[in-house]
Formats: sequence, structure tokens, C-alpha cells
Amino acid sequence: MGPSRIVAVRHGESQANLAHARAGDRPLVYERGDHEVTLTDLGLLQARALGRMLAGLPAGEAPEEVWCSPYLRALDTWKAAHETWGAGALPVTVDERLRDQESGDFARFNLAAIGERFPGEVRRMRAEGPYAYRPPGGESLADVVARLKDFLHGLRAAADGRRVLIVAHDSVVLGLRHVMAGRDDADLADVLRFAPVLNASVSVWRAAGGGFEVVAFNDVTHLDPA
Repeated sequence: MGPSRIVAVRHGESQANLAHARAGDRPLVYERGDHEVTLTDLGLLQARALGRMLAGLPAGEAPEEVWCSPYLRALDTWKAAHETWGAGALPVTVDERLRDQESGDFARFNLAAIGERFPGEVRRMRAEGPYAYRPPGGESLADVVARLKDFLHGLRAAADGRRVLIVAHDSVVLGLRHVMAGRDDADLADVLRFAPVLNASVSVWRAAGGGFEVVAFNDVTHLDPA
């Protein structure tokens, strides 16, 4: 019981992604809240490329329903992809459990800015590791995995036998890989070797033997290299 196929997509390049890339190792305080961040022009192009990829899928592989993060950059990615795809109306569910990993008090800061203002937190981050570290008011990757387990449990009945598209974030895609592999949470750090999950990348699982097997992960061959 459960979905026959799951396609998970990270949103296209966001304005925050671009700001962080431009800042590099320099401190950055980004003014918008995480849920308000929109796509760049490149991000929209990537979302449209995703739509063309979806339009080219065989009928037996095309998604039949969509589950989306509530954050604007994910919703905008789906909107642009759907318009380009040209598919008819699909059931779309916005689910809070697909939101990005919450950074809490540090949501507007890059690592350099955190180190400048809260050096003790950077030391704690390095000591605990990125999968276990929970910033003040935020989440660890283990917290993300916990809510994704709950999401996938509900999806077993809600999307039984159906092909599902998930539009979300890098932490969600990594968390899904860990959960669907059936790995013990003690092995959670191992999933970080598959990072970074790229903007507008596509990861695919199919049902097999009562679980899921990876068909593709972090695939960006549908994007124009230019």
C-alpha cells in the first residue's frame, strides 16, 4: 500500500540562494522571511524546464497528484512548471510537513553572520554535526526526518497506487532519501554525502518489494547548461 512512484523536486533558484551565493564568505543578513522568498529569473527558467521534462514523461510515469511545501519559492516552482507542462488540473495539497528545515533565530543569517554574532553557536554546530545541531528556535535535520516519516505514513493511504510529485526543499529531499531507504536514524549523517541537492533537481523512487528503490537522484539533465 502506498504511492507507486514518487518524484521529489527542489524548488528553482531563489532570491535567497542568489544572495547567499553572492555573499560567499562575507556576512549576510537577508531581510525576507524564509516563507516569503521568491524565485529569481533563473529559478523561473529552471521551473519551466522542469515543466518540459514532466510533459515528456511516458503516461505511466507522469505524476497524478502534487504535494507542495507552503513556502512561496516551492509554490512558484510548481505554478511555472504546471503552466509549461500544460497538463490539466491535478489535485494539489499544500502540506506544512514539506517546509524547509527551520533555522529559527538564525533564519536571516548566513554562516559568516552567525559566526560574527554568535561564535558559541558555530562551535556547538561543529561539535554536534549538521544532522543533529538544532539552532535556537529551529530544527535539526533529524527533526525534519521525524515530520517526513509522519508525512509518508499518511501518504500510504492518501495516494495508494498513485504517482506523486513532491515540490519542496533540499532538506526535504535528503530526508526523503533517508526515510525511504529504511535506514536507522543512527545512520542519518550518512545521507549528507548526497548533498547538495541542486535547484530544480529531480529525484525519483518507485515502489518495490514493499518499500521504495531509487531510480534517479539529484538529476538536473533536464536543465539547460547555459
